[in-house]
Amino acid sequence: MQDPQALAALQERLDSVPHTPSSYIETLPKAVKRRINALKQLQVKCAHVEAKFYEEVHELERKYAALYQPLFDKRREFITGDVEPTDAESEWHSENEEEDKLAGDVKNKVVIAEKEAVAAEEPDPKGIPEFWFTIFRNVDMLSELVQEYDEPILKHLQDIKVKFSDPGQPMSFVLEFHFEPNDYFTNAVLTKTYKMKSEPDKADPFSFEGPEIVDCDGCVIDWKKGKNVTVKTIKKKQKHKGRGTVRTITKQVPNDSFFNFFSPLKASGDGESLDEDSEFTLASDFEIGHFFRERIVPRAVLYFTGEAVEDDENHLHGQMQPPWTAPLPSAWTHSLWTPWVQVRLLRGRLELGGAPPQPAQAPRPVLPTCDSAAKGRDSGGPSGSGNGTCWYRYSCMLGRGSLAGA
Repeated sequence: MQDPQALAALQERLDSVPHTPSSYIETLPKAVKRRINALKQLQVKCAHVEAKFYEEVHELERKYAALYQPLFDKRREFITGDVEPTDAESEWHSENEEEDKLAGDVKNKVVIAEKEAVAAEEPDPKGIPEFWFTIFRNVDMLSELVQEYDEPILKHLQDIKVKFSDPGQPMSFVLEFHFEPNDYFTNAVLTKTYKMKSEPDKADPFSFEGPEIVDCDGCVIDWKKGKNVTVKTIKKKQKHKGRGTVRTITKQVPNDSFFNFFSPLKASGDGESLDEDSEFTLASDFEIGHFFRERIVPRAVLYFTGEAVEDDENHLHGQMQPPWTAPLPSAWTHSLWTPWVQVRLLRGRLELGGAPPQPAQAPRPVLPTCDSAAKGRDSGGPSGSGNGTCWYRYSCMLGRGSLAGA
């Protein structure tokens, strides 16, 4: 290809075709295409190296989960009232501390007697009542799942834990919901297991973007008699075809409830496709499970006070300026916080940079892409991986990232 005439002829051909990536590749000489194929083989090997990186990240998460757990155990003791925090543990300096101090000095002599009287009458409940139930109410993603008849049950929820798979086992995590004894079911713990995969797809290795949630398993709830809120009894009149007599029959049908969370749809593993509604339901389930793991459990007190909810809303409003072309449906607003785990379905896919499945007639948003200058900026990511991955995927592993970078 050193012949000037040949180069000129090639350039003329390139100038005469539409400038799309596929049309450009088609015009290249066979020798160049052969080298491109070699680059693709290298890219596949890069994907396998990246998969190993994420496996080590999972090992690191497991290591630090053991360090977090004593703090979470103490959190549970404070919430349930089993342990009373000391004065030193209860001390907290607010942002408005100086203003509060000045105002307090002015009013101190006037109100001190009133404060003492109120303190004497003020109730002192055990622990922090309805801690986790309040979080469910504060977070839209969760409150939409909770029915009125679920509320008295969730008031018995004492803790939520995340358990990672053991070394050498397939990648997964388990959500554990710990309940005090109640009038609804006999289980002390309800579990939800999310199975993950961190390896390139043999049929489509270039689609690999990190670990994927691929399936989930729930648990059997041992409901006490007449207390199962996931079903309801209906009466239906039935006419006998021959005799013409009418009889009333009763049967149980599924009922909307948060506790259906523990009886999830199964991702089809036999090659059959799920219908669109099932795909949407399964994707939502994966996202909610991941939100519990990455946001709710690590930052529970901030979702209880509402501070984390405000932070999330402020972040989302900041992201939904142009480049957004349409608002995200409410069921998907938290997908911006989905960190390095993707959701892969058989025909649908939720991932960073792609639009989530949309309900009927809902506008499809165009998700913003990461600024190219921010790619690879975070030290947590593999440098020079060349896969177009932005730093968000790595810094967000503990829920700290920003979609736009900076």
